[in-house]
Amino acid sequence: IYQLPGSNSLNVAKNVKAKMQDLEKYLPEGVHYEVVLDTTEFVTASIDEVLVTFVETTLLVMLVILLFLQSFRAVIIPSLTIPVSLICTFAVMHLFGFSINTLTLFGLVLAIAIVVDDAIVVVENSSRLLDTGKYTNKEAVIQAMEEITGPVIGVVLVLLAVFIPTAFIGGITGQLYKQFALTIATATFFSGINSLSLTPALCALFLKPTKDPKFFLYKGFNKVYDKTLGAYVKAITYFLRKPVITMSLFLILSVGALWLFLRWPTSFIPQEDQGYFVVSVQLPNAANLQRTEEVSRKIMKMLDSYPEVRTYLCINGFSMMQGANASNGATFFVMLKNWDERKAKDESVFSVVNRLNAQAASIQEAVIFAVNPPAISGMGVSGGLQFELEDRNSLGTTALQDAVSALLEQAGTEPAIMTLNSMFQGNTPQYFLNIDRDKVQLMGLQLNQVFSTLGYYMGQAYVNDFVEFGRIYQVKLEAGEQAQKVIDDVLKLSVVNSKGEMVPFSSFTQIEQKLGMDQINRYNMYSAASITITPAAGSSSGQAIEAVGSLIKNQLGGEFGYEWTSVAYQETQAGNTTTIILIMALLVAYLVLAAQYESWTSPVAAVMGLPVAILGAMLGCWVMGVPVSIYTQIGIILLIALSAKNGILIVEFARDYRKAGNPIREAAYEAGHVRLRPILMTSFTFVLGVMPLLFATGAGAGSRVALGAAVVFGMAVNTIFATVYIPNWYEVMQNIQEKWLTKKQ
Repeated sequence: IYQLPGSNSLNVAKNVKAKMQDLEKYLPEGVHYEVVLDTTEFVTASIDEVLVTFVETTLLVMLVILLFLQSFRAVIIPSLTIPVSLICTFAVMHLFGFSINTLTLFGLVLAIAIVVDDAIVVVENSSRLLDTGKYTNKEAVIQAMEEITGPVIGVVLVLLAVFIPTAFIGGITGQLYKQFALTIATATFFSGINSLSLTPALCALFLKPTKDPKFFLYKGFNKVYDKTLGAYVKAITYFLRKPVITMSLFLILSVGALWLFLRWPTSFIPQEDQGYFVVSVQLPNAANLQRTEEVSRKIMKMLDSYPEVRTYLCINGFSMMQGANASNGATFFVMLKNWDERKAKDESVFSVVNRLNAQAASIQEAVIFAVNPPAISGMGVSGGLQFELEDRNSLGTTALQDAVSALLEQAGTEPAIMTLNSMFQGNTPQYFLNIDRDKVQLMGLQLNQVFSTLGYYMGQAYVNDFVEFGRIYQVKLEAGEQAQKVIDDVLKLSVVNSKGEMVPFSSFTQIEQKLGMDQINRYNMYSAASITITPAAGSSSGQAIEAVGSLIKNQLGGEFGYEWTSVAYQETQAGNTTTIILIMALLVAYLVLAAQYESWTSPVAAVMGLPVAILGAMLGCWVMGVPVSIYTQIGIILLIALSAKNGILIVEFARDYRKAGNPIREAAYEAGHVRLRPILMTSFTFVLGVMPLLFATGAGAGSRVALGAAVVFGMAVNTIFATVYIPNWYEVMQNIQEKWLTKKQ
């Protein structure tokens, strides 16, 4: 059962199961049904896992706020931002027709850690001014809002500017970005409104001056924070005095980040443990069904010995990789136990597939390989990579078969390729009936009658209906089983000519033995062979794609062409799109800040934390052992906005101090000193809030780890190192503004 485009897979599965329960009572006695394969189980399990992450994120966010502000009153205020923003986000999601799926839930998980940022900034600044003893609650909040309204608006605008343009990207890449981006953008927008309206009012009502903590955990945390603040002050003081050394170190970090980003292995989307896999079996050309069944029984014995396997379905005589019936082919759908029962690493679908492939290699009678299904259902037959080898020069099926064999034999020369498999058979023994059209015409025969007779003999034909015992029966014409076993019997068939005479096939037909394709495969109008690639352990799909290109060039030269299909096609097409997205997001963020500050120089200082954030994201990919996938790219786009947020908080206050008459260097120093606490609060709230993504297991863990590796490490490294460089960048850009640009004006 396949769902129609635009339908909801969970609803389809639910309705089908309900309908089958209704129909079960009409089944004959002794007949029952069982749902063997249900791909929506993975969807349901993935959503459940993300919902757990959702709850964990909320609790961690509240814990971080409590540690910094050390007041339950202060925790309540930003915590209220979460339900307010999410309820508004759900309303907009419904308006756009979005469903609760993995992508939107990812957006909501990240949104929880983001939407509290603006509220935290408001609460922290109000609390800081209230603790001075110079203001009442209302006065402290009014003064706080005068100082931070600009940064709050700037942060919201940058997040919107970064994500909204990605919603207009075409193709499947755009579809993946769209729901994620609009979910975060919507939550951020309502969070900004909430922080400029409800949050200040709650601060005026609930906030009280902070008392000296008595709880040992608060005391210990304060000591650590004081030491951190002291180290940060020393660092920015030193770097402000040594601008050449500072900029040199920053340049080295930036070059390193760019080099890692460009050179790191890439992938379109991570492979997932979906709870089942497919086994393809192919015997030699023209092998009969009995031999195929014998091989299938051997595979069944292997699968029965695997404790991870729940059940399996075997279809003899059908090759899923070829998408056609074939007596020498078989397909297994192997369902594994629930993810809760397979928590060990060697119990994952990847380990089971590798184990079965190694064990099945001992069966010499057939080519057997197990593959993981594609991460996005419907995008290809299996996981891994697929391409079509095309006979563009019309060299024939034998030459195409030789080319496929050459690639399979030499695949081991490429370290990035673990296996290369193909179900293409270009040398299948065949009989060709050479019908002489001229003789057919001379004998007074109709060519369509000749082919109809042959069709009735090899297949069947509907004649009519008759009624018997109150039932309607069909009459069909076909040859008996024994009549089709000897090819020469075809020559004994006869056709009536125009004179009413019976003319045997032997008078105008000759039987020839040939070699050819067992089924006609074409791609882009060319005869083609489909080949599946499994990347080697430790190699990304991007590296495997490059290795295949090199292998084809070395082994086949220019005799054959090839085209990537399925996920591999999307990955090759998304290469330039990623670069365009990142450049566009950075450019739009810069222009928004330039419009807000009415300056071309101040925004430069605000966005200069990005190279350090990218360096952190690449370190995260290295630590977690994941390639740069589309989820990593989404994380990096998010880092553009979040790194700019830290820069905005420092630059905005530095501009205010400068307007008050302070020297540029002193303004940069004071801004870094005063704004460190809200930067650490918002950054650690985000980092710890999304930390559960980094340690994800079970269904959908691959995508969660890929996203978590980028955002957790990227934001952590940005917070530790980029905040040290931003005061320097403000000083440099402000000097350029005042010494060069202002004078020219």
